[in-house]
Amino acid sequence: MHKRASGHLRFMVWAFLVAMLLGLLSGEVAWVMAIFFGAYTLWSIRQSFRLHKWLYSRKKDLGVPESYGLWGDLFEGLYYSQQQHNKARNRLSKMIQRVRASANAMNDAVIMTNDIGQMDWWNDAAALLFGFDEHKDQAQLITNLLRDPEFKSYFEEKHYEDALEINSPADPNLIVRIHITLFGEDERLIFAQDVTRLHHLEEMRRDFVSNVSHEMRTPLTVIRGYVETMLDSEQTPKVWMRPLRSMEGQSQRLETLVSDLLLLEKYEAKDGVELEGEVNIENMLASICRDAEMFSGDENHNIRFESFTKANLYGIENQLRSAFSNLVFNAVKYTQAGGDIFVEWRQDHAGCHLSVKDTGVGFDPVHIPRLTERFYRADASRNNSTGGSGLGLAIVKHVLINHSASLEISSAVNVGSEFVCHFPNHRIIEHDEALSAAQSSL
Repeated sequence: MHKRASGHLRFMVWAFLVAMLLGLLSGEVAWVMAIFFGAYTLWSIRQSFRLHKWLYSRKKDLGVPESYGLWGDLFEGLYYSQQQHNKARNRLSKMIQRVRASANAMNDAVIMTNDIGQMDWWNDAAALLFGFDEHKDQAQLITNLLRDPEFKSYFEEKHYEDALEINSPADPNLIVRIHITLFGEDERLIFAQDVTRLHHLEEMRRDFVSNVSHEMRTPLTVIRGYVETMLDSEQTPKVWMRPLRSMEGQSQRLETLVSDLLLLEKYEAKDGVELEGEVNIENMLASICRDAEMFSGDENHNIRFESFTKANLYGIENQLRSAFSNLVFNAVKYTQAGGDIFVEWRQDHAGCHLSVKDTGVGFDPVHIPRLTERFYRADASRNNSTGGSGLGLAIVKHVLINHSASLEISSAVNVGSEFVCHFPNHRIIEHDEALSAAQSSL
């Protein structure tokens, strides 16, 4: 116990004993004790009023009241706690000011909302990008200010793995990319970035590739036509045959590259010309494997196809055929003569899966993260020998993106590779085999 409090207690005990002794000597114990306790009560009430006045005074510089004993300890303890509280509050206030100042210095927009979507705070970039008003929009629902239906669904569904791109409400010509992070009790931290320039650059790149690819088609066709004519002509000197065949091979490779570039641009653009529908995957894969056997020719690859489900996919048939053909034909290209290639179509609780596995040369797993990039080659010499364009897996990736699917790759040098396409359940179309059999018998 504090010295003042213990001293106060001793004083009260002695005062009580003295009052009792006086009462006994005077024969008026009750009156003396009543006077003693009444005086102490009045003094305590006065100290209480002093404490109340000090705690709720509007004068911030009012000093701590002077007192002694238990009340003195109480005053000093409260004063010390008040000082500590003020220091902590000032420290937190300065920290909040620094965080806000640093957030206002950012070029990207930052918005903080509570658990029901009311806006608690935003930085200057958010005010410019979305047109928020500091006085009118405080505590407003963000979905009332950003009325884009896509944003409303994105905000409420809480699936924030991917970013959302919308037009800015302040300027429809601006394209904004939005990321949301959950924290606390369903509170949200929203980051927004102006990606208009990136979109314009991407459009310029697509237009450039598309225009150049279209322009290259005509001269390539002419060159290849003349080369084939010279190869078929009996008047062509034999010494020219080897360079002409090399020219024919390179022109074919250029034509393949141009075709793949145009195909990739088309799949990336996700144009709505191609309609989605039910695709019979089992028949498609069986057809692709037959084509792969013809492509193998004298290499005599052992190509085995097994289907463990009758499920079909809802998608774009020519895109899926392009992607699956790329995987199977790549397995043929990079597998030694007589090697094995296994193609499987299966289904489980997570969806449907296409696996293309080979016993070929494989590659170092370090290349896997970049393998689906345009023109990326795990081994440039292999692509030069096989005539690959370096775009096959990029095409596969974009086809799978268009079908809400993903690609899993595993490989090891001189062991082989496996490419697995995972299709989600909402893309699967299943048929009741019994019902189908009954209908076929009618």
